[in-house]
Amino acid sequence: MLYRYLLVVRFALFNLVAFAMLFAAYMQGWLDGVLAEQLRELAGAIVLVFLYGLVLCAARVWGHSVELNDIKAGAPTPGSRAGRYLEQVAGAGPESRGLQADGLRLKLTNRIVVVRHIANSLVFLGLIGTVIGFIIALSGVDPESAAQAENVAAMVATLISGMSVALYTTLIGAILYVWLIICYRILVTGTVDLITAAIELGEARARA
Repeated sequence: MLYRYLLVVRFALFNLVAFAMLFAAYMQGWLDGVLAEQLRELAGAIVLVFLYGLVLCAARVWGHSVELNDIKAGAPTPGSRAGRYLEQVAGAGPESRGLQADGLRLKLTNRIVVVRHIANSLVFLGLIGTVIGFIIALSGVDPESAAQAENVAAMVATLISGMSVALYTTLIGAILYVWLIICYRILVTGTVDLITAAIELGEARARA
């Protein structure tokens, strides 16, 4: 039964390994800096955007996998993009089928491109966190007070806190971007397979 859902299996295996590595990093204490109080809001926002993209990608992967299985079985899902395409090309000429195939490619591609946009936004959110971190770091620097020894410790603490915000948010955004973009590539593979299967079935019915 699993061979019918290879796309879902690949997606699930990758994310299972990724979450296992994340848990292992947590157990080793490598995420303690990320979970610091000054990072919770920024890191939480980035993680929420990532989770939204991941759930959306998972939904698209499942939908494409179901449609692909139905098409390979010769019974496309009624009302789906591929199902409507097969209804439209039934009895149509070669030129019309070509136009419908182009339309199918465009529609299915537009459905998944939002996942890539969400992945790209993770990088920008990380960069925003970097800027905020530098602002925090520089806000504690007072040239006039730097000559006083009792003020140096507070300035250094603020500088370190701001730099940690800058570096950790950049790291979080970059890692989650790579994670989501790999999921997106898996989705792209399934989309290409779905388009190919639908067009091949439509052409086979036209020749019959």
